[in-house]
Formats: sequence, structure tokens, C-alpha cells
Amino acid sequence: MLPQLDLQNVLVLDIETVPQEADFNNLPPHFQKLWDLKTTYQRKNQETPEEFYGRAGIWAEFGKIICISVGIFKNDRNFRVKSYYNDDEIILLKEFCTLLKSQPPQLMLCGHNGKEFDFPYLCRRLLINGLEIPHQLNIAGKKPWEINHIDTMELWKFGDYKNYTSLNLLAAVFNIPTPKDDIDGSMVADVYYKENDLERIKTYCQKDVITTARLLQRFKGISFLTDDEITFVT
Repeated sequence: MLPQLDLQNVLVLDIETVPQEADFNNLPPHFQKLWDLKTTYQRKNQETPEEFYGRAGIWAEFGKIICISVGIFKNDRNFRVKSYYNDDEIILLKEFCTLLKSQPPQLMLCGHNGKEFDFPYLCRRLLINGLEIPHQLNIAGKKPWEINHIDTMELWKFGDYKNYTSLNLLAAVFNIPTPKDDIDGSMVADVYYKENDLERIKTYCQKDVITTARLLQRFKGISFLTDDEITFVT
């Protein structure tokens, strides 16, 4: 599988998102109403919009990005990881865009469920913040075969559109060290707003990038990176 894929032309990424406000009541009244309308069919068991607000980070209209972690293969046995994280979303988005602009246009972006979540979320938040969408993310007007996006979850589907498989499950299946040894996605908002621990979230995000890279290697039919072959760039 993926015999022609050049890993040195792949940037693996993962994002972490949270609700725009720590508390539902901090939202302007018209956004509270819009949140109510947006989530009417998602809420269950008489759950109120306020009770459901902890999940607002999933939607780009009501959430924000607090961390983007990326990894680039220098060769099959050398992987460099870097994170952009900040309370100010515009700052980290600008830094991430600067990175992409320094890379060739044909650079391939890879994420787990990236086509459904990470890539469109990034584009939406860039537009909301008045920033230009980098070439590697901008799919407007492109034909499907011109879009250089890899999604490890999509690869695992093999055309089975009803199938969702988590990164954690695939890591277990392929005997890849799990990234879920500290926090999981459902805890990110609390760690951010209640513990104010952005460093912890960055570490969690980096683990997902590393796991996705290792999974991509297994799909390519090669052994996955060891910890000694991973470099963290500040």
C-alpha cells in the first residue's frame, strides 16, 4: 500500500480546539441563540444548550484552535515535530501559515480524519480571522486528484463510507504506542480553561501527530519510527 508515496513530501498535522468562551453565559445573546439552533438535533435527553456547550470546540463557528502540531519526515528514519500553540489564535495561525509558505506547493498534508475535521476547521478559522488560506490547504477550484491531502482514516475505510475508526483503535491494532496515556479529546477544554495547562495539551497533540506518522508508515509497509528517531523542535 502507498508504494509511491515519498514520506519526505508529507507534513503530518493535528489540531486541538476548544469553545471560544470558558462558559456559555459569556457568549453574546445572539450567539447563544445561534448555538441553540445549531445543536438542536445533537442534544439528547433534554440537554440544554448551556449543558451542551462543552462540545462547542468541535464547530469552527463556535470554537477556536489553541494548538497545531506538525511533523515532517527528513527521511524514513528521521521525523521532526514542532508545535504552534497560543491563547491568541491569530498568532498561532500566522506562524503555521508562515511554515506552509516556506514549503513547496506540492507538499502533502496528512491527518487522521483530517479531511472531515482538521483541514476544513483550519480553513474556516483562517477565513474568520481574516487570514489567507495557504496553497496546500486551499481546495477551491481544484479537481479531486489535484488535492494533496492524505487521511489515514479514509485510507483505512477502503471505500467503506459508513466506517469510523479512531486513531487510538488503529494504534492498538498495529501495536503502535498509544497517544491516549494522559488526556483525550473530551478533556482538552477542561485542561485549557480550568487548569490553564497549554503545555499539557501541546504534548497530547504531538503524540497524535507521531501516532499518525507511524500509522502512515505501517500503511506504506515499513516499520514505524522509534522514539530515538523523533526530534522535537522548539
